Amino acid sequence: MMINQQQLTKDTVIVQVEGNIVSDMDGEKVMLSIQNGKYYNLGEIGGEIWQLITVPISISNVIGQLQAQYEVETAECQEQVTAFVQQLLEEGLIEKKHSVRRLE
Repeated sequence: MMINQQQLTKDTVIVQVEGNIVSDMDGEKVMLSIQNGKYYNLGEIGGEIWQLITVPISISNVIGQLQAQYEVETAECQEQVTAFVQQLLEEGLIEKKHSVRRLE
């Protein structure tokens, strides 16, 4: 049994996997996955997210960085970022790290 939907929370830490060629075309990021041979247009905001996840980062930190740059409601930003990250995860373009736990 294969699980397609991996649970994502705002504390989930994500990072790019190696093997992708990314280029800038008219302000939008486009990418070729060497692993699966597919071409992706990440768009402008997707490109911003892609840049943020070059190092392990929590989804909440991605949302915070985007909100600092763009006027967007928290709920909408969280929904859009989570959906985008889920697609990247399903395509094997990113991987999940352990969730961040705050030490008290």
